[in-house]
Amino acid sequence: MKEIKAIIRPFKLLDVVSELQKIENLPGVTISDIRGFGKSKARNAKEKIMDGLIAYVQKVKIEVVVPDEMVERVVSTIQAHAHTGNPGDGKIFIYRVDDVVKIRTNERGTGAI
Repeated sequence: MKEIKAIIRPFKLLDVVSELQKIENLPGVTISDIRGFGKSKARNAKEKIMDGLIAYVQKVKIEVVVPDEMVERVVSTIQAHAHTGNPGDGKIFIYRVDDVVKIRTNERGTGAI
C-alpha cells in the first residue's frame, strides 16, 4: 500500500478530484486547505498571504491511500489535471504504508482502506 500526497493549486482541485472519482475502486480522498512556500519563498506570488514578514501561498493537499497497483494511475491522474506549466504547480509525494486499521470493524491491511 502507498499513501499519495499532492500539494496543488486550489483552482485545480475540482479538475483533479473529478478525474480521481472516475478511478474504479478508489478507496477515498482527503482534502485539506494549506499554505506554504517553495524555493522562491513566495516572493513573486500574485496571491500571497503575509503573516508578519513571512509570505505564504494558498495550496490544497490531497491525500489518498491505495493498493500498490493503483499508484501510477492515481499519480498520473493528479499530475495531468493539476498541471499548468507554471512555477508553483505543486508536488506529489509517495510513501509506503505498512498497515491500515479500520476503526469501525478492526479490519487490517488493504481491505481496511
